[in-house]
Amino acid sequence: MPEFDNMNRIQRTVDFCDMTDYQTTGDHPVSQLANSPEDQCTLIIGGGAGGLELAIKLGRHYRGFNHKVILVDQNRTHIWKPLLHEVAAGAMDPDIDGVDYLSLGNKNGFVFHLGTMVGLDRDRCVVQLAPLLDNEGQTVLTQRELHYTRLVFALGSVTNDFGTEGAREHCIFLDSPQSAQRFHTRLLNEFLKLQADDTKHTLEIAIVGAGATGVELAAELYKTTELLKSYGYNHLSKNRLKVRLVEAGPRLLPALPERIASATKRELEKLGVEILLNTAVSKVEADGLHTREGEFISSKMSVWAAGIKAPDFLHEIGGLATNRINQIKVDRKLVSTVDSAIFALGDCAHCEMPDGSKVPPRAQSAHQMASHVLKNIKLMDAYKPLQDYQYVDYGSLVSLSTYSTVGSLMGNLTKGSMFIEGRLARMVYISLYRMHQFVIYGRLKTLLFMLVNRINRRLRPTLKLH
Repeated sequence: MPEFDNMNRIQRTVDFCDMTDYQTTGDHPVSQLANSPEDQCTLIIGGGAGGLELAIKLGRHYRGFNHKVILVDQNRTHIWKPLLHEVAAGAMDPDIDGVDYLSLGNKNGFVFHLGTMVGLDRDRCVVQLAPLLDNEGQTVLTQRELHYTRLVFALGSVTNDFGTEGAREHCIFLDSPQSAQRFHTRLLNEFLKLQADDTKHTLEIAIVGAGATGVELAAELYKTTELLKSYGYNHLSKNRLKVRLVEAGPRLLPALPERIASATKRELEKLGVEILLNTAVSKVEADGLHTREGEFISSKMSVWAAGIKAPDFLHEIGGLATNRINQIKVDRKLVSTVDSAIFALGDCAHCEMPDGSKVPPRAQSAHQMASHVLKNIKLMDAYKPLQDYQYVDYGSLVSLSTYSTVGSLMGNLTKGSMFIEGRLARMVYISLYRMHQFVIYGRLKTLLFMLVNRINRRLRPTLKLH
C-alpha cells in the first residue's frame, strides 16, 4: 500500500522510537539478574504514549529474566493523547481505537495494575496506590503498595486553569478519554436540541486557549456539523454553530512558527471560527466567559485548553525536586536530580538542554525520552555510564480535520525547515500515529489495523453517533 510504504520511509528518517534491543544471548546485560535472590522491578507510572512504549520495550527486553516490568495507569485502555480532540468531536471511537493495557501486557511481558498513585516512600522503594472504587463508590481494591528497583514517572499532564474562578466548575478539560467522551455526549445533546428547534438559534462554543488542542478541536466541531447533516439533521448548518477561540496571547499556536500560525488562522476563519486574540479570561460562568477587559463572551459549552501542568500530587512527592507546575526535575540523563533510581519522561518531566531551553511538552518529546530512558536502563544493567538526552525537533503539524493540515518538517527530514500543507501534511500527521502503533502492535498488526479502518469506513458511520 502506498500509505504504508511512505510511512516506512518516514519512520526510517524520523526515529522517534529506538527499537534496537540487545540480543538475548548468554552475555545479555541482564543475565546476571537470573540468579538474583529477589525479583528486580522497573515500575512505570503512567500509560500514555511514552510510558506505554517504554513498558512494551522493557517487557520484551526482560522476558525470560528475573526482572519484572509493571505499568500503572488509572484507565483500563490507552488512547493516543494528541487525538483526544477527535474523541470529543466524534471522529474517533475510543471503544474501537482504544488499546487494552491488560492485553498488551500479556503479549509483551509486562504486568498492568489499574490504579492511581498517591504516595512515594523512597526509603522503602515503595509506591502507594489509592483505593480503587467502582462507579457507585464501592471499594474494589483497598490501598496497595508496589515495590520497585527503578521507578519511571510517565504521567503526562493535566489541564492548568491557572486558578481562574469558575473554570473547573463550568469548563470541560480535554485531558482524558473520559472528559473527551463527556464533551461528545453533551455536544450530541446540544445538536439534538438544534435539530428539534426551528427558531434558528445557534450553538455557541467557547474554547479557551489557541494551542494545538484548541485549534484542532475548533475545526473538528465544524466537521461534526457537516457529518450530522448527512445523517438526517437537516436543520443543522455551519451557520448554526458559532465557535469562538479565545487566546490571551497575540497569536494562535504560540509554541509553533509564525507561518504555521498564520496559515492556521486563515483556514479557521474560512470555516467560520471567531478568533479573539489578546483576550484573557478572568472568570467563567455557566453561560459564558468574563474577560479582564470587562467584556462577556456568551457560550453554551466552554472548553479550557489554555495550559498544562503535571498532576498536583507530584508536587515534591517523596522529597523529589519539582518546578512550579509540578514537573519532576531531571538531569540530562532523565534521572531525578534527587534520586538516581528514579527517571521521569514526557510532560511530567522538567529537563533543560545545554542552551537553557526546556524540552517542550509534545508527543515527539515523550517518544524520544522513552527511547532514551530505555537506552539508559540498558546501560545501567551493563554497568556502563548513562548518556545525556538531546531533544531533536522534527517539526510540528496541526490537523484541521479533513479541511487541511499545516506544519513544518525539520531536523533529519529536511535540511533546515520546510513548510508543508494539504495532503502531504495530512499524510505525515497520520504517519506519526501509525509510528506509535508500530511500537504497540508491530508492523504487521498495524498494517492489518489500517486495512480494517478502510473497511470500517464502508461498514460503520463516519461519526460516533452515541
